[in-house]
Amino acid sequence: MKISTKTRYGMRLMIDIAQHEDDSCVALKDVAERQGISKKYLEQVVAPLVSAGLLSVTRGNQGGYRLTRPPEEVTLADIVAASEDGLDLLVCTLDASECDRSPDCASRRIWGGLQNAIRVYLEGRSLADVAFNTACG
Repeated sequence: MKISTKTRYGMRLMIDIAQHEDDSCVALKDVAERQGISKKYLEQVVAPLVSAGLLSVTRGNQGGYRLTRPPEEVTLADIVAASEDGLDLLVCTLDASECDRSPDCASRRIWGGLQNAIRVYLEGRSLADVAFNTACG
């Protein structure tokens, strides 16, 4: 399993904004410089985060991006779900009716357990935990 580059960069973007927003918007060009990511690519990365309601955008000379909630209220699961279009590993773990074998499938239980472990881990950590190094592991 691979986490997409868009998700990895989305996490870095959100952490950077949490660390730098203070009372003003954070310009995408500044994030691009600090993170070593092209601004053009970050424009693609930021779109699903805005659509998911995690970021707001202000246009204009003093514009940029802001978190819509305090970093303590944004979970890593929120970020990954927005960037990956959900947290489900397989369709059958989300909806058993997608596969005729689901009721008797031992491997479905394995994937479901892994999916649950990932979800619990990501839901148990806030953006503040990683942005301000308040939680490890």
